Parts: sequence; structure tokens; C-alpha cells
Amino acid sequence: MSEAQIIDGKALAFKIRAEIAEKVAAHQVKPNLAVILVGNDEASLIYDRNKQKAAQAIGMDCHIYHLEDSASEKELLELISQLNNDERVHGILVQLPLPPHMNALHVLTHIDPDKDVDGFNPYNVGLLQANSPQAFVPATPKGILYMLEQTYSDLTGKNAVVIGRSNIVGKPIANLLLNRSCTVTVVHSKTQHIEEIVRQADIVIAACGKPQIVKADWIKEGAFVVDVGINRIDGKICGDVDFENVRQKAAYITPVPGGVGPMTIAMLLENTFDAFVKQNHLKF
Repeated sequence: MSEAQIIDGKALAFKIRAEIAEKVAAHQVKPNLAVILVGNDEASLIYDRNKQKAAQAIGMDCHIYHLEDSASEKELLELISQLNNDERVHGILVQLPLPPHMNALHVLTHIDPDKDVDGFNPYNVGLLQANSPQAFVPATPKGILYMLEQTYSDLTGKNAVVIGRSNIVGKPIANLLLNRSCTVTVVHSKTQHIEEIVRQADIVIAACGKPQIVKADWIKEGAFVVDVGINRIDGKICGDVDFENVRQKAAYITPVPGGVGPMTIAMLLENTFDAFVKQNHLKF
């Protein structure tokens, strides 16, 4: 079998961002995203600045609200409340993880569901599980689904295995695939005989944060492999998939970097525009 087709997340994201930019340009009022960062984690700082640059590049406003590690949960909730009540703000995102003294679920519950562009408020989590079109879907799973639907006209009956059960990727992508009539299995660190389960999959979503754990002998010939992992080995970025060997068996594969990452930011911007449309009662 020939090598897998590499799914170019950068190219797909560029197309999505160009479409959003065209829609943004049609309005005098700009969609406005508020990003809240607590602490000084360097990776989070870089990621949030990238979000800001991407938003501004397509004509959106984006402001980063930076609280120190020492900030109390009460201070964070007060900031969220201010942004909830500010009609000029259309989307609110709290960068995770939060410091240990803060309860992430409690914090996310306080974000207005109509401004919850990360889709982590339990209200939106419930809407996603109920397959409601009103749900804000977390950006990474939304981007993964977009990639899959660019390749498969119909996901019905596909056997999908999700490696990882996080609230950010694993659980929401499992729900999205179930909503598309896939047969979905979620495996994790306590699952026995993971390789045998993964080997049955038409679609493999690797989102467990273990460098190159998914080997070629885990993959069925012709599978679609999505690598969500971002890890470092000897200073080099790699995913959860042994890319060079797995690409010899898969039909499609996403690279790291340049796969899921760019799609995540593109989908966050799409969610922000959708929130802007919803709050202003616009039609598209």
C-alpha cells in the first residue's frame, strides 16, 4: 500500500479563516473575543498570543486579560461576570489549566453559555450530547470532525476509536462521532489490550498525551489517523502517533505540527463569529 495522504491542517485552516474574514468585513461592528489567562505559563502565553494574532488578522478584536497566579477564584469570577455583561464582548475563553486553588468546572459554569466559545460550560456540553445545533462545540473536536468530513461524505457506520477521555478532546469528539452515527469506542490508561481495540478502527483519534504511543501495528490498513498530541522529545515536537511508520499503513494521517493545531484556532474563530451572529440576531 502507498503512503498515507497527509491532511494539511494549515491549508484547511487558511480556507476557513478566509471565509470568516469575508463575513467579518461585511459588518461595521467587529466580533470581539476575550481570552483570560491566569498565571505565567509560557506555553499558554504563546498560545493565547497566537489566538490574538489570528483573530486580529481576520478583522476581529481580541483582548487578553492576564491575572497573576496569586489571583483568587473570586477575582476570576468577577472578571467573567464583567465580560458576560459587556455587550461589546461576544466570546469568552478561559485558558486551561487553571492554578490548583481554582475549581475549573466552577469557573467554566460561570461563563455565559451564549459567549462560551470554548464549549466547556456544562450547558453547552449537554447540548452537544443531545445533538443540538445550538451547541458551541469545543474547537479541537470541531476541527477534527471538519477534517474527517472533508474526506468522507458520510461517516455512518464507521468504527472509530478515541484514545483519551479528556473533557477537552476525548469526550466531545466521541459525542460528535456518535452524533454522526459512527460506532465509537473510547480507550484510556486503564483499558486492557488497547492495541487490539485500536486495530479494529476505521478512524483513530489519538489524544492521550503520550509521545508516539500509537505504533504501526496498532493500525488497520487504510485507517484515518488523527494525531492530537503535542509532545517534545529531545526538543523536537511530536504527536501521540509514530508518524513515519504509521503513515505506511494508514490511508490518511494528520501531521504534528501542522495538522490539528491550526484547525483548533480556526474553529475558535468560527465559534466567535457564530456567537457574534447569535447575540446580534443576524442571519447567514
